[in-house]
Amino acid sequence: MGALAIDAEDLDSDVYLALGLKRSGKGTTGTPRILTLLSSFLEKSVKENQMQPESKGPSCFLVAYIYLDRFGQHTDVHLTSCNVHRLLLTSVMVAAKFIDDLYFNNAYYAHVGGVSTAELNKLEMEFLFSLDFRLQVSITTFQRYCSQLQKESADGHQVERPLRACGIKESWSSKSDAECAPTIAR
Repeated sequence: MGALAIDAEDLDSDVYLALGLKRSGKGTTGTPRILTLLSSFLEKSVKENQMQPESKGPSCFLVAYIYLDRFGQHTDVHLTSCNVHRLLLTSVMVAAKFIDDLYFNNAYYAHVGGVSTAELNKLEMEFLFSLDFRLQVSITTFQRYCSQLQKESADGHQVERPLRACGIKESWSSKSDAECAPTIAR
């Protein structure tokens, strides 16, 4: 029933004895060597995998872009210099939560984005409901967006000036449209 039967005739019984898979009949006790070896192997694999860069991390930015595109198609909200950072922050956070195993909590994203945690929580809920919680991105869609971005970069579409890096200020969330600093090229 799915269990591997040990057949001493087919395999070297000395190996089985050494690994603790087969008892020598001398009343041996203790942890079978196989458990110690497997434990060491698994621990080594985990350490090696943790040392490797997160393979999904950068892709969350493209997924966030796809979410922003979907958001724009399902709402009457248009990106402006005053809302782009909140929408980008929310979409990146949602994408990271959906595709990455490890991600920061909302309070961290709120701090980095210069908004309150309560505001980001509200933005996240509105964003998710606007997308009807449809966060899955097919490989075909992902590839299509990659190709589109590659084509646009090959066509010479570039941001005329870099995005403005700003410090975190609590007052950003209360600024009016006239007071908002531009955050993207026009």
